[in-house]
Amino acid sequence: MECPRGRRNHLAMSDPRNEVHIVGRLGARVSTRELPSGDVITTFSVIVDRPKSAIHGTTKIDTVACQTTKARIAQRVGKLEPGSVVEVQGALRRRFWRAGAGLASAMEVEASSVTALG
Repeated sequence: MECPRGRRNHLAMSDPRNEVHIVGRLGARVSTRELPSGDVITTFSVIVDRPKSAIHGTTKIDTVACQTTKARIAQRVGKLEPGSVVEVQGALRRRFWRAGAGLASAMEVEASSVTALG
């Protein structure tokens, strides 16, 4: 793919990636439920402090929604205490579901691994 002035588009040449790596504190609520499809999904959040240079206004943290359908990850997360420091690796996904008369969606990290860090 050619760009203006004959420069190559480096993004088009690289391998596509959807990789997420988060280190933060486990949020207070870990929830497991069965979806209409029969899949069991576990949802949790990871709270990440923003660096001082990224604080705008009064928001000092980011709360990142995470989910997994893997039983071993769900069990690991379910045993951790809120506030535990965790490392989550996975991919960013948009999940859709029916809500009332319409369709709702959310962006979440689909966790492929969760490690307690101390």
